[in-house]
Amino acid sequence: MEGLTNDRTVHGSCGEHFLQERYATTDRAQTFYERHVLDHLNEQMREFVGLQEMVFVSTADAAGECDSTFRAGLPGFVHVIDERTLAYPEYRGNGVMASLGNIIENPHVGLLFIDFFNDIIGLHVNGSAVVVDNDDIMGRDVPPAMHEAMTASGGRRPERWVWVTVEEAYIHCSKHIPWLQKRDKRIYWGTDDARQKGGDYFGTVRQRSG
Repeated sequence: MEGLTNDRTVHGSCGEHFLQERYATTDRAQTFYERHVLDHLNEQMREFVGLQEMVFVSTADAAGECDSTFRAGLPGFVHVIDERTLAYPEYRGNGVMASLGNIIENPHVGLLFIDFFNDIIGLHVNGSAVVVDNDDIMGRDVPPAMHEAMTASGGRRPERWVWVTVEEAYIHCSKHIPWLQKRDKRIYWGTDDARQKGGDYFGTVRQRSG
């Protein structure tokens, strides 16, 4: 591994290819790259993203320290600008800005959309991201649904957006994705109510105060 560098003109990292050779999976991996990995969102992928209510977001800072987080909203809250661009809203939260802080140090971002309820399938989207304040994109040419989100009132109005340029998009197979049942839940947009945010579920406040 020492001295190897990633070649962004081919699919996968040098680490991937190193292990593919070690474990004799190169042919299988190459078939996957050729059949399933795109550098854009095709029509089916764009439709899929437009139906999703959740996404898992992975980021890392300049030193490579990682963070994973979860974002959710109404169906289609991650907006497809075009085949190479996505944008998702950032609402008022705990103020830590962990993932956004990573993005301003290191723009690489990994998004994982999983449909647990209907088609039981996933979609990986990897790319580069920038953070844009809500007011700074008011004049841009964006889909009508995104403009409606930008001008919403109260806690439903985003403070800022993550603008993602797509570099890779590929399937996450369904065989280990559980089939879940959706239930209604009231969403308290923008609330600071501790109980609605989960309270001290893991006992950290009690532990620190004890």
